[in-house]
Amino acid sequence: MVLPFEEIYRSRYYQLLDEVFESNFWSDGKMTRTFEDKFGEYTNMYSCAVSSGGTGLLSILEYVDVRGEEVILPANTFWATAQAVKKAGGRVVYADCNREDLCMSYEDMIHKVTSKTKAVIVVHIGGHIAFEIEKIAEFCEEHKIALIEDCAHAHGAEWKGRMAGSYGLAGSYSFYATKTMPLGEGGMVVSKDKDLIEWMKKFRNYGKEVIHGNIVTYPMKEGFNYRISEFSAALGIVQMERLSVVLGWKRTLAEKFDQIFDNRVILPPGMKSGYYKYIVFDQKLSEETGKVFNCTDFGNEIEGITLDLPNSYWVADHHKCAPIYYGWDKAELSVDEIKKYLLG
Repeated sequence: MVLPFEEIYRSRYYQLLDEVFESNFWSDGKMTRTFEDKFGEYTNMYSCAVSSGGTGLLSILEYVDVRGEEVILPANTFWATAQAVKKAGGRVVYADCNREDLCMSYEDMIHKVTSKTKAVIVVHIGGHIAFEIEKIAEFCEEHKIALIEDCAHAHGAEWKGRMAGSYGLAGSYSFYATKTMPLGEGGMVVSKDKDLIEWMKKFRNYGKEVIHGNIVTYPMKEGFNYRISEFSAALGIVQMERLSVVLGWKRTLAEKFDQIFDNRVILPPGMKSGYYKYIVFDQKLSEETGKVFNCTDFGNEIEGITLDLPNSYWVADHHKCAPIYYGWDKAELSVDEIKKYLLG
């Protein structure tokens, strides 16, 4: 895998770095505000930049206050999701996924709900929005359960005009080095709730309230340092400016793959994926990227807990990912040429 960063965008980044140096603000300054504004405009939600997608989830869980309560999440997700719950004092309850989209099963989720359920975390796995997100959101609203969205894979994902992170209380995006929008490290919390985001901006900064660069007070005693640096925020601004290019490139390649693979994740009408992964089933490939998640990645496996999760284990055994990372050197080939290369 390569991480292309074209010369025009490098020059733009260097320009912004000069502005950072001239500003004398290397943290919590103009670049962070601009990055948040641009991401907020893109998602049509309020936004708060944080140090990682994981700390974003942890912060949302702290806001909900899950201490001593149960949080349902899919077993087939990165360990950070479960770890965020544990660090927030909650008890993890693992649910099965669906085979069609790899995301959490609505039916299994509702069977795991108890009087102690405080929150549900839906993970938009692979770059698309969970197919059952509307049903899950409606159920959570009716039962006064906080719905949190793990959007680590979901840059550019949308359905019926709504972006990932807009269905529940809040969502957390990741900008880790392998993501569709990489900063190396970093994350963004999004929400339609302005008060939540204002709380988040204090929480990420030791609970401080800062006005015009001056510490005014410490209204929050439980905050910690989950800030993003001005250097990372500047890169985030540039990555926002090139995101449409990256997504367009991935979607063009996905259209070619759609003509090659019948047994794949098939999106519902109107859904757009950011194609963090292109997922196929029961297919031998001459080149592939890592699986979305393998059995050894499951939270219950890491914890040594035996659970009945038939779909999650089936998906782990039967799926593979065709290379769709930005910069793949075979992307410009014709459909027939790609088919011959991948399938022989």
